[in-house]
Amino acid sequence: MEAIGDLAEAIRSYPGVTRKHAIHKIVDLLPTSGFPQVAAAEGEDAAAIDVGDQYILFAADGIMESLVSTDPYYAGYFAVLVNVNDIAAMGGRPLGMVDVMSIVHGNVCREIIRGMQDGIRKFDVPIVGGHVHPDCHYNAIDISIVGKVAKDALLRSSTAKPGDDIVFVIDTDGFYPERLPYAFVTTVQKTDDIVRGQMEAVAIVAERHLAHSCKDMSNPGSVGTLGMMLESSGVGALVDVTKIPAPEGADLKRWLLAYQGCGFCFACPPENSQEIIYIFSEVSCKGAVVGRVDDTGKLRITDGSEEATVFDFASEIITGLGPSGSKN
Repeated sequence: MEAIGDLAEAIRSYPGVTRKHAIHKIVDLLPTSGFPQVAAAEGEDAAAIDVGDQYILFAADGIMESLVSTDPYYAGYFAVLVNVNDIAAMGGRPLGMVDVMSIVHGNVCREIIRGMQDGIRKFDVPIVGGHVHPDCHYNAIDISIVGKVAKDALLRSSTAKPGDDIVFVIDTDGFYPERLPYAFVTTVQKTDDIVRGQMEAVAIVAERHLAHSCKDMSNPGSVGTLGMMLESSGVGALVDVTKIPAPEGADLKRWLLAYQGCGFCFACPPENSQEIIYIFSEVSCKGAVVGRVDDTGKLRITDGSEEATVFDFASEIITGLGPSGSKN
């Protein structure tokens, strides 16, 4: 296995992590303080807006230019997937999406739309409107999504507590597309019932109040995503990378950096860990307790014999957003 220090450096310097560094600069210019309807915003996977008896969830994702040019089909499909995952990570259920598409090449447009169509069918979430730029000098796809969640079932990424177990649940049955070496695809080949059940599993965890915090595993990879949770919660953790669910024979560094088609990180009371793992086992996901939240302010990883610090939040940032969206 690769040296633990080398793994820590690979995670810390991974573009999926470093491209998050500028987030706080934008948040500083667009504050949400003073808006009483905003229950959750900066640092969360989706914003939560108070509408009386529940929260409306808002999220948006723009697909990277490199993915659009490399594989426009997956650009369209992932544009749906990442938004659905963001609503699920908050304990919510999606209602509908709108898209903004910028087109210069017709064949790219067709492939993006084909991917979106497959995503819409797979997750059963409609595109209900949007905007098209048919005469651009570039190709792009961006999607925004709306969902809902009961007020007592909202899951945040900023509420992990010292003493919590860290539970990773991941669908390890998938593949890396030929042109996308760090995207692990799990949902395309699964039945619709399984894929929708995986999203519903998060809502079940939320409604049973089993977890303090949740985040979907996205571009920073599994450990990088956990780092974002810890940063926004103002806490630290020690994670045993040998316990992270993975396909048999997987290259560990590639696996830790991969975007997961279905992967969620939970911080929960230790007595609830096995119930969360069981709920996801019913929808083809493997789960494990991979570590424990602490008050060190550092994310450290171990292989059981050596230990290395990935992030020391006293001197380093991922997004730069601390507890309640405050700048570190």
